[in-house]
Amino acid sequence: MADLDDHPGYDRLFGGDDLTFGTGFPLTGAREERPDPEEEMRLAARAESLGYAGLWARDVPLYWPRFGDAGQTFDPWTWLGYAAAHTDEVALGTASVVLPLRHPLHVAKSAASLDRISGGRFVLGAATGDRDPEFPAFGVDADGRGERFRESVALLRTAWSESFPEAAGDWGRLDGDLDTVPKPAAGSIPVLPTGFARQELDWIAEHGDGWFFYHLPESTLESYLEDWRAVAGDAPYAMAVRTELAADPDAEPEPRHLGYRAGAEWFVEYFRSLDRLGVDHVLVSPGGGDDPEAGLERFADDVIDRL
Repeated sequence: MADLDDHPGYDRLFGGDDLTFGTGFPLTGAREERPDPEEEMRLAARAESLGYAGLWARDVPLYWPRFGDAGQTFDPWTWLGYAAAHTDEVALGTASVVLPLRHPLHVAKSAASLDRISGGRFVLGAATGDRDPEFPAFGVDADGRGERFRESVALLRTAWSESFPEAAGDWGRLDGDLDTVPKPAAGSIPVLPTGFARQELDWIAEHGDGWFFYHLPESTLESYLEDWRAVAGDAPYAMAVRTELAADPDAEPEPRHLGYRAGAEWFVEYFRSLDRLGVDHVLVSPGGGDDPEAGLERFADDVIDRL
């Protein structure tokens, strides 16, 4: 883990004792066609004003229609740089960069550049990828993605913390005569492995600055959190939950893929239970539909503010 005491984005997500909430692009709900950048940025600023602690962008290098969506379509570095110019304090994160498909020196420079531009607000969620056709497209052996992930994280740490480093791996070699600039605003950037990233939990605890996971049944989540605390102490645990807020505030939950459709009363109790279990940050999906701004506002008013 890095020393992140002075990292504004990390502090915004995990610095307090209370559960925090973030939401993900595209805020307009457009997942197959290009979203309107100006409308997305207007909604990003609105989400920040409503108290959402983080805005997250997915990394989808290539569009595969069978998978169902193209993320927010735009490259996450360009997109989050644009978002940095339209917001002030909200954390900006990737959920998550597919490290095995990107050269780690490019990631190191892009991440540090975004961190500087945003005033230290960038948080790097990182994953190994789950869209199988992307790997031959980039000439990457899918079976070796776990090892590439470990090598990439190691090089990121080195590139951010050392000047003119010496390092070598399958990605290439640095002999001490080249440097990556700029360096991160606070000396490093938080790295949150997503899912298991084909690693052991001990490795995630040692080399990550927290753990980003997906929605799990509550009994399974409780077990995962017990395992996480045993190896990582109080290191943050973040998760993504699909949230469809029903019109009836007393509506009982209906399972959805990676989440629920339910009324506000049920969601308030659900998130209170996550807070008690030790979840630190939740990426929710309150927008979409015909009026995404109203969705953001309603979730903030009826759920977040009551916690």
